[in-house]
Amino acid sequence: MSRLSFIRGLGMATALTGYAILANYTNQSGKTGMLGALVALAPIVLTSLVLAWRSTHRRLMLSWVAFLLVTSLWLLWPVLKQHYGWVYWLEHESMQWALFTLFARTLFAHRQPLCTRFATIVHGTLTPEHARYAYQVTIAWTVFFATMILTSTWLFFTQPIAIWSIFANFIFLPLVALMFIVEYGVRKWALPDLEDANIMDGVRAFMQHSTHHS
Repeated sequence: MSRLSFIRGLGMATALTGYAILANYTNQSGKTGMLGALVALAPIVLTSLVLAWRSTHRRLMLSWVAFLLVTSLWLLWPVLKQHYGWVYWLEHESMQWALFTLFARTLFAHRQPLCTRFATIVHGTLTPEHARYAYQVTIAWTVFFATMILTSTWLFFTQPIAIWSIFANFIFLPLVALMFIVEYGVRKWALPDLEDANIMDGVRAFMQHSTHHS
């Protein structure tokens, strides 16, 4: 890993941790309506600005984003201040649904399972055992994200938002990391002769492959 990549990764990890702490703080206190709304909206605003900046019609898209942002805040600010927890939940659910769909849709209609695609890019032609394992891993990730969706929804609607916030900000990502670790251990046991690699190697290879052919 290069020094620049390390610094970039460290900066991203620091930003994500700081955001999680700040978001959890707003959910633990009942007197942070304005701060809570601003923090909850930050990812939406940032994502919209980045997409607009990367657009081929940059000025037009940035103008539209600014117009929609100002209009939405003017019309909805009182509601957002009072119910900003819904924004947090919708953002969290949207991310989980996107990940769930990413894996699940490749299990149907004769598509190549996502983990099989990653493995093929990294290792080339797969043995029947490796292909079967990659298919099972795709199912495992699909079930994992479905479980996260159900857990998050259940906590949000049945428990105080402070409890849901702890799950969303401090438990979800460690569970994802644990899933990677468990999968790595199972793969080493099930396919001991396989060249050492992990799913992130496949993700990086897939992104490079997609960029090269786009």
